[in-house]
Amino acid sequence: MKAELPKIGLLCRHDRSLNYRQKPVYAQGEPYIHAISQTGGAPFLIPLNLSQTSLRTLYELADGLVLAGGGDVEPSLYRETPYPGLGDVQPDRDRDEITVTRWAATEGKPLLGICRGIQVMAVAAGGALWQDIPSQLPQATQHDYEYNNENSHPENYLAHAVTLAPACRLARILETETVWTNSLHHQAVKSVPEPFQIVGRATDGVVEVIEQRAHPFFIGVQWHPELLIDEQEPARRLFKAFVAACQGQLAN
Repeated sequence: MKAELPKIGLLCRHDRSLNYRQKPVYAQGEPYIHAISQTGGAPFLIPLNLSQTSLRTLYELADGLVLAGGGDVEPSLYRETPYPGLGDVQPDRDRDEITVTRWAATEGKPLLGICRGIQVMAVAAGGALWQDIPSQLPQATQHDYEYNNENSHPENYLAHAVTLAPACRLARILETETVWTNSLHHQAVKSVPEPFQIVGRATDGVVEVIEQRAHPFFIGVQWHPELLIDEQEPARRLFKAFVAACQGQLAN
């Protein structure tokens, strides 16, 4: 009899690209499903706007959680007012993702935050965000390749390097202190309190990796490794380590 695969829950988002008979659509991107499946996990989607009891039931079903990218976090959640560069916000998604993130942080459930996901992790812990890098950090290099129509690149374009702290968990997982990443974001972590550590930055200083060392696996990355899973070894190493942690094997 085959061993059961670890169950990985992905919280959904509102799909703004289509409407089914004028009804909301809860969805998540196929690349996340593919990356989890390719590295030994069994993904399932967690809808929005469930009762607290239903959300808790699905949370407990999951051996681990992925917070996916897409959209901005409501600024009032980190004690700021909207900045002109703020994009689409989905308050019900914020609420559910922050809830399960806090549960996972307290209870030791593995969690991987991707792009928006790293930002949700920071906000859930009491941190803050840069709402719009181009206008608030004009000295920064380009990070919003997804939004820049004049200089478009494929989603797997390796835009810049990220330097990792030598002793951090992610550096050990990837077996390198420098990783080239794609870059599809216009927001970033401004601050995050302990027990988080900022362990990775782009060459311009923008935060790219946070982690909690005492947690079995609680890592947020600002790039999109799910879009690199078929071609880049660091992306595969990250997802394999996450899935292993969901199986109860602590990441090195």
